[in-house]
Amino acid sequence: MSSKTVFVLDTYHQDAVALLQSAPGLTVILPGDPRKSKWHTEADGVLIRSDTRLTADDCKAASRLQVVVKQGVGVDNIDLAAAKAAGIAVHNTPALNSEAVAELTLALALSLSRRVTEIDRRIRGGEKVIRTQTLGRSLFRKTVGIVGMGNIGRVAARKWIGACEANVIGYDPVIPEDAWSDIPHRRVSCLDELLRESDVVTLHVPLQPTTRGMIGARELGLMRSNAILINASRGGVVDEDALLQELRRKGIWGAVLDAVENEPPTLEHYKEFLEMDNVIITPHIGGSTMENQSESGKAAASALVAVLRGHKDVSGKLV
Repeated sequence: MSSKTVFVLDTYHQDAVALLQSAPGLTVILPGDPRKSKWHTEADGVLIRSDTRLTADDCKAASRLQVVVKQGVGVDNIDLAAAKAAGIAVHNTPALNSEAVAELTLALALSLSRRVTEIDRRIRGGEKVIRTQTLGRSLFRKTVGIVGMGNIGRVAARKWIGACEANVIGYDPVIPEDAWSDIPHRRVSCLDELLRESDVVTLHVPLQPTTRGMIGARELGLMRSNAILINASRGGVVDEDALLQELRRKGIWGAVLDAVENEPPTLEHYKEFLEMDNVIITPHIGGSTMENQSESGKAAASALVAVLRGHKDVSGKLV
């Protein structure tokens, strides 16, 4: 291919960077390079993660841009309509982070139910913690409601069944009826039913107009008083003000938030949540394992190179 210029606007794993730099005919501009500010006029291809927003103005200004590849699944930080209008191809890396995200949801749920982070914090603070006074809750053979039955939801179901012998309920108004034919579960057509019956509710949906605020005051009010809510999808899916009120009144047992409305989460924004022992907040680290960052980063880089070389049917194409 003729010489192309690629801008890596967010931090990528070194293996992905090495793959780009080894591709013939590519000039690669990395995040720390002062030339990064020229990407609108000089980029033929761009690699991003969730930290960079691609707006309609960006699409109009990027006169040479042929392709944007987003590492990960969610693309709510990209104006897809504007990209399409500007003739810019948009790709993501579906399915590759499913294992890592599902693994984290299980780990955090167990940490919350067994009060691991609370107890650790108290000991570090100099408190003498008596084990008989810090009883947690077992998640063995509990009912786990999975909202969103895509790649991550599927892997999460397998992990919950394998680790905890969970009874799984699935809800997804879009995915085909036979999508989980190989996974023991009960599928419901109504979110309310799942919320009423689940001991753990874990969210694995994209952020779209139909999912923004899908877990609000009404939905939280349907959940069991001993239930745990897990959000490892997107922050806007949960009404955080309503969740705070529900936790204050002890309407649910606790919450795990790996995705929040204001990322990264800070003490300034989330002080009231962070003062609660029954809340765990992490900075959207579902896909943040060394192995996953290497593999998904290389997949994103490979897709970018393939599109710039004129290949068709490159995986992950959205626009």
